[in-house]
Amino acid sequence: MVLPFRFGVNLMSPASRPDWIEKCRRAEDLGFDVLGVPDHLGMPAPFPALMLAAEVTERPRLNTFVLNTPFYNPVLLAREVAGLDQLTGGRFELGLGSGYVRAEFEAAGLPFPSAGSRVAHLEQTVITLRRLFADPDYRPRLAQPDGPPLLIAGWGERALGVAAAHADIVAFTGAGSADSGLLTLATAADTQKKTQQVRGLLGSRSASVEFNLLVQAVATPGERDATLAYLTDHLPFGFAGAPEDLPVILLGTPAQMAEALRERRERFGFNYITVLEHNMERMAGLIELLQGE
Repeated sequence: MVLPFRFGVNLMSPASRPDWIEKCRRAEDLGFDVLGVPDHLGMPAPFPALMLAAEVTERPRLNTFVLNTPFYNPVLLAREVAGLDQLTGGRFELGLGSGYVRAEFEAAGLPFPSAGSRVAHLEQTVITLRRLFADPDYRPRLAQPDGPPLLIAGWGERALGVAAAHADIVAFTGAGSADSGLLTLATAADTQKKTQQVRGLLGSRSASVEFNLLVQAVATPGERDATLAYLTDHLPFGFAGAPEDLPVILLGTPAQMAEALRERRERFGFNYITVLEHNMERMAGLIELLQGE
């Protein structure tokens, strides 16, 4: 069983109020189902950016893609999440990750915990949010009675285990990361292994949990060499395939890329596809081809 396609875009560039409004409305006009904001220093502040996005659009859902969860006290985060859900009329999806860039912790004056500690904090945050939101007396009251749908992103075994246990949407980063923030893109074989493992952990929830893929590049056939050069530092060791063999890369004509997404949904289960802001316009043609499937 495959789930219908959904398409999101991560809006990453800080902008003035008029520019932010313009690009949120443009994303809606292009057919995106979800407007996301990441949580990295130097990028837009997620909660106010999403609140403004909600005010100037009508249809798309809004998500944090994804919060650097170790930055947050779970109880204080719950207030922000509930407030945004309330004031957006229930259009919010909460995206959480365990954080991976040491330099951001250092810049914030925070200790950089071990990977295990960061994932443990992620899981404790989820448990705390669920507990608070289940309380009928909790305030601010959420528009979505059980709280916003929960997206958990990861690639490591522990993070994906937390996602399988708790998430409504499992977001596969499609890349391993070093503490420096450098991403190494995953092969199709590695991706299949990860998605199969999560399917096994989901058990009876498997049919209803969405699988998300964050696409790193959308390129035309004439940009093949430039794309490969751009990705050189991110390729798996010894990789000798074509860039389009990597699940997080889309390369070809719109029809070819649309077919690649159909194949990746069938093979891996990815129905919810997110692109980065600079690929927003290029993705629009694929949305037209795949909308409603």
